[in-house]
Amino acid sequence: MNGDLAQRIGASLDRPVRDEVAAYAKRLGEEAGALAVLFYGSNLRTGSLEGVLDFYILLPGPQRERIWPRVSYREWDHAGERLRAKIATMSLRQFASAAKGLSRDTTIWARFVQPSALVWQANEEARAEVTQALCDAAVTAGRLAAAVGPARGTADDYWRALFRATYKAEFRVEKPGRENSILEVNAEHFDGLLPIAWNAGGMRFKRMNGLFEPLPNSAERRRVLKWWSRRARLGKPLNLLRLAKATTTFDGAADYAAWKLQRHTGIALEVTPFRARHPLLAAPGALVELWRKRRA
Repeated sequence: MNGDLAQRIGASLDRPVRDEVAAYAKRLGEEAGALAVLFYGSNLRTGSLEGVLDFYILLPGPQRERIWPRVSYREWDHAGERLRAKIATMSLRQFASAAKGLSRDTTIWARFVQPSALVWQANEEARAEVTQALCDAAVTAGRLAAAVGPARGTADDYWRALFRATYKAEFRVEKPGRENSILEVNAEHFDGLLPIAWNAGGMRFKRMNGLFEPLPNSAERRRVLKWWSRRARLGKPLNLLRLAKATTTFDGAADYAAWKLQRHTGIALEVTPFRARHPLLAAPGALVELWRKRRA
């Protein structure tokens, strides 16, 4: 591990979280027999328990599922508070490989160059593996930022170029300027990160008057752009496969849909045992019930 980058990532992973979040992560990690649990998303930044908490559970051993991560939704009443969580589960080994850019995935390194907290770990070895994976994510993201960014610009110019490229490759809808809001709300996290990531990745660059100028040789830049072109082409099909899989494997899908519906419309639908077991088959009946309640 590069010393400067590892120190920075390690400090970032230790950011404080609410006791309720730590307790939830411990419960999830121990139940799954996991190596580590990462917490990320807007609730990490705000410290709020409202809405849905986002966790990544990282398991020991090889990745068992070809289409990953596995997504689930859980609710837990803890200390008088109902906590809701959306949980992604995959092996730590696959997570680390994706962070290095070795898989066809376009999401792991782009997601985890952004802030996250290691809120539960099985042991110090697991912590070291997670720290290394997030260092690799920063190096992978920084290398692509240099290739798709301007010939010369501020650090934010390169991060903006990176996020625009990854959003375009993925099957998701983001408002224009989403990359700006990521940088604005996480300014402290990104401040100074780019040159550290470039140094860790062995990239040459110049810096003058607050502007950066990457100096990769032309062969290296072509290699990075070729690497990215293959992944950009597969980004949307892979996202569609994950969405298709989630329709049949999203544990707690009915509870999640009912909560989202009540949150946005104020209408409560009962999650019957049939709806919990067969959310797709139950959807037409739920829509009819929703229509009737909205008319009433």
